[in-house]
Amino acid sequence: MNFNHSYLRAFRILLFPISLIYYAIVWCRNRLYDARIFHSASFNLPIICVGNLSVGGTGKSPMVEYLVRLLHEAVPVATLSRGYKRKTKGYALANDQTNVLEIGDEPMLFHLKFPDVAVTVGEERLVAIPQLLHDRPKTRVVIMDDAFQHRAVKASMNILLTDCNHLFTRDWYLPTGNLRDEKRSYRRADMIVVTKCDPGMDLQKRDLYRKEIDPLPHQHLFFSSIRYAKPYHIIHKTNHSIGANVEVLLVTGIANPKPLQEFLQKRAAACHQLPFQDHQIFTIDDLKAIIEEFEKIQSRMKIILTTEKDAVRLAKFETIIRDLPFYVIPIEQEFLFNDAGRFNILIKNFIQNFSKTGLPD
Repeated sequence: MNFNHSYLRAFRILLFPISLIYYAIVWCRNRLYDARIFHSASFNLPIICVGNLSVGGTGKSPMVEYLVRLLHEAVPVATLSRGYKRKTKGYALANDQTNVLEIGDEPMLFHLKFPDVAVTVGEERLVAIPQLLHDRPKTRVVIMDDAFQHRAVKASMNILLTDCNHLFTRDWYLPTGNLRDEKRSYRRADMIVVTKCDPGMDLQKRDLYRKEIDPLPHQHLFFSSIRYAKPYHIIHKTNHSIGANVEVLLVTGIANPKPLQEFLQKRAAACHQLPFQDHQIFTIDDLKAIIEEFEKIQSRMKIILTTEKDAVRLAKFETIIRDLPFYVIPIEQEFLFNDAGRFNILIKNFIQNFSKTGLPD
């Protein structure tokens, strides 16, 4: 594993000249938008964009879910995602017959958790938003998932996420690094959230991050950590506790499973890992491999554990996994330094102020 990681890192360094070309292309594109040669369209309703500057997991899904929970009981909310790795193209609105192959795992998860919310997908946000408003004309807030770098639509509010362990300030451009947008693009954000922080982060560490990011006067900086809720069975929804006598086979197809691995290593008797590629479309052979790895664990107290995003891609094997101790662990975003109230007020005030000035009666 370490050898493969070192080899990959060395290979990415060799691609440094390509990263310079990539940076030049991104720089030119942004300057064309800044000069309004490329046009950014605005809409007459609040559009909240949740995104990042890099590829990989920074916690966008928990943030989108947090915003939906915060707003959906007060105003009609819709989500718009690209629908990464789905088998369809173009715009789609989730309904009772929708499956994960049609809209992707993250939108499917939103749809299952919030069936009363309009969950949509579309590669071209500029095309998808009018279709969304046609299908759901009562929509009053659109939350765009992973769209910070897509400037064809001008969001009313931009929330930029950056992983505490991989700050954008320390990164480099693809393919040598993970940045897909300019570092200076952080200036377009209204809020910056440093995600996946240690829940015990102290004020001194917080201030060091603030100094490094150097937010502009108008930007609000927040820090958040991941909170894991009690696991539930993938089919039966019954809960299960993870104790020091339980061995876990962790099955993941997400960009960054490390925080979850560390969480389990502190709480379970043992954590055996079976990683798949990000957004893996699980096959029957994958399921057989999972079961085989699970059977190798000698302990009588053992479970299979996966994430909610992976669970929506595994649920199609219901008849096989319903009798297995196959559990799902939910994750939630938790703001540090008692800042949830400040964040909530900023979001709600933004919606209310926009409604007074920008929405028809």
